[in-house]
Amino acid sequence: MTDHLRSLLTSRSFSRRRFLVNSAIAAGGAGAVSLVGPGVARAAGLKTVRFSEAVHNLGYINLYVGMHAGIFKKNGLDMQVSAAGGDTQTFAAVLGGSADFAIGDATMAQISRENGGPGVVVGTVVQRAHYFGVSKTLQPITDPKGFKGLKIVTSPEPNTNYSVAKRLLENAGLKVGVDATIIPVNPGTEIAAMLAGQADIAIAYQPSVAAAEAQGAKVVFDFSNYIGPFCNTGIMVLPSTIQKDPEMVQALVTSFEEASRKTYADPAFSKEVARKEFPDLPGEVVDKAIDAELKFLIPAQSVVTKPDQWKNLMDMQVYLGNAKGSIAFDQIIDNSFADKAVASLK
Repeated sequence: MTDHLRSLLTSRSFSRRRFLVNSAIAAGGAGAVSLVGPGVARAAGLKTVRFSEAVHNLGYINLYVGMHAGIFKKNGLDMQVSAAGGDTQTFAAVLGGSADFAIGDATMAQISRENGGPGVVVGTVVQRAHYFGVSKTLQPITDPKGFKGLKIVTSPEPNTNYSVAKRLLENAGLKVGVDATIIPVNPGTEIAAMLAGQADIAIAYQPSVAAAEAQGAKVVFDFSNYIGPFCNTGIMVLPSTIQKDPEMVQALVTSFEEASRKTYADPAFSKEVARKEFPDLPGEVVDKAIDAELKFLIPAQSVVTKPDQWKNLMDMQVYLGNAKGSIAFDQIIDNSFADKAVASLK
């Protein structure tokens, strides 16, 4: 990947339409380098996996549970996890060869495929929109029309909380920039911007939401129930990785299936893990965040990507003009690894 293209993929002002233009170029450039090597395991007998997460957050609690419980290691994997800083950046890491897998908005794989590039989704990590509308001044909003006249802070486009906010407004007949204003900020800083008075409401995720509640804010809108089943976060990988090392892919997907089950089966352990992952937050704030994650069924209960989850994601992205929706479900989603994982854990 050229430095110019890398800068495009990682720029905060980068749009999905520009990604549509450049993803095929990235795929072509990636073909000139080795995207998957044998790796040198940092622990004896383990396969090193370079793994990119969009942003470090509690929507990915099943990943952290799997790591702290030793599930990935049990399945022969040494997970080297890094936060990319956004959905576009995490898939760019896979395209550029610095990561074997990425978790983030799986629309990125769809867009790449629609433009002749690579990308496969082998599992779901977050099965509902893990966003909440948080405010210090507003009362609960039961009708999306109640967003009229508000300043709303989200991560910048193309991050998912921007997309869900934009579609909610437009579905309510509100024109962005006229009837309501979306203010983009760096991912992870939405709550701080709202608390500083830059906006009436922040569209944010855990544990930032629980931290805001501890400072007097409250949840005034729940996107998880508003949208329903939703592939908010998928495991993205290149076909070449699957071809070169299907055993690694299977081990990773099986680990996610086991970790997802443990996340729900052992909430106390999930809270213990979350406290370790976010040591700067008060323990009770982290506990409350996990309670909310599990209550609203946000982490995937199974790594299998279901058609209704994918349809809701694609419907939103096609509506917004971010994707064409021209790739059939069974061509972009490879559930074979997830199905084997489920069968092996019965």
